[in-house]
Amino acid sequence: DLMHHKYIVRDASTDAATVWTGSTNWTNDSWTREENVILRIPSAALAAEYARNFAELWESGRVVGSGKYDLAGVPLDYQGSPVKAHVFFAPGRGRQMAHVIAQGIAHAKRRIRVCSPVITAGVILGTLGDLAHRPHPDFKGVYDRTQMAEVLGQWRVDPHATWKGPAFQAVSAAFPFASKVTTPYTPTSVHDFMHAKITVVDNTVFTGSYNLSHAGEDNAENLLQLDGATLADRFVEFVDAVYSRYAPAPASQPK
Repeated sequence: DLMHHKYIVRDASTDAATVWTGSTNWTNDSWTREENVILRIPSAALAAEYARNFAELWESGRVVGSGKYDLAGVPLDYQGSPVKAHVFFAPGRGRQMAHVIAQGIAHAKRRIRVCSPVITAGVILGTLGDLAHRPHPDFKGVYDRTQMAEVLGQWRVDPHATWKGPAFQAVSAAFPFASKVTTPYTPTSVHDFMHAKITVVDNTVFTGSYNLSHAGEDNAENLLQLDGATLADRFVEFVDAVYSRYAPAPASQPK
C-alpha cells in the first residue's frame, strides 16, 4: 500500500486552479534518465477532486480506504479540441482502474498503445491474451525489460501467479513490444527506468501514476481517463517514439 501519487494541486477553489500530475517522481533521475508523463491541467473541477483526495490522505494519515468514490466527467480543452476527463483514485477504485483499461483494450477498433514499466494485472494480461487470438487493431507496446525479468522470477516461485509468466511471454511474443534494459534498482544506483504509464485505445488515453500492475491496485494512485482525438494522437506519437528507441533492430537481409 505505497503512497505512489505524484501530483500537485495549485490554487484549488479559484479561477487559477490547476492540477499537475502524471508518472514522474520528483527526483533528478526522473527528469533526466527516465521516460515519464507530466500533465498540467487548468481545471477548477478537476482540482477540487484532487484536493479532496489529498485532504483524505492528510487527515487520515493512511492509504487504506482512500479514494472510495465515483467522480463525474470533467470537460477540458487540449489545443482547441475537446477532452472529457474522468479521474480514478486507488486503492478505493483500484480494481476498477485495471478493469476499465482492460475493457478499453478489449473493445478497441483502431489502435492500441501500451507503455508501462511492468504489465502484471491479471485482467489486463488476460485481455491481451484473448486479443492475440483474434483480429486486432494496430498495436505497439513498451515495457521495462529489467523490471519484468525480476517479476518473472517472482512469479516462478509464487503458487498463485505461476500462470502469469507464460501469459506475459505469450503476449509479448504475439504483439510488437519494445523493451528498455535498465539498471537494477538499489537505493544508490542510477534510476533509468522506462517509467511512463500510458494506455491508448482509439481516442481514449489512460495515464497517471498507476502501473498496469496488481500491486498498484492497493496503492495510493491516480489514473486519468482522457477522451479526445487530438490528445490521443499526441500520446500515440510519444509511445511510438519510445517504441522506436528500444525496438530490436531489424535483422539484416542476407546478401
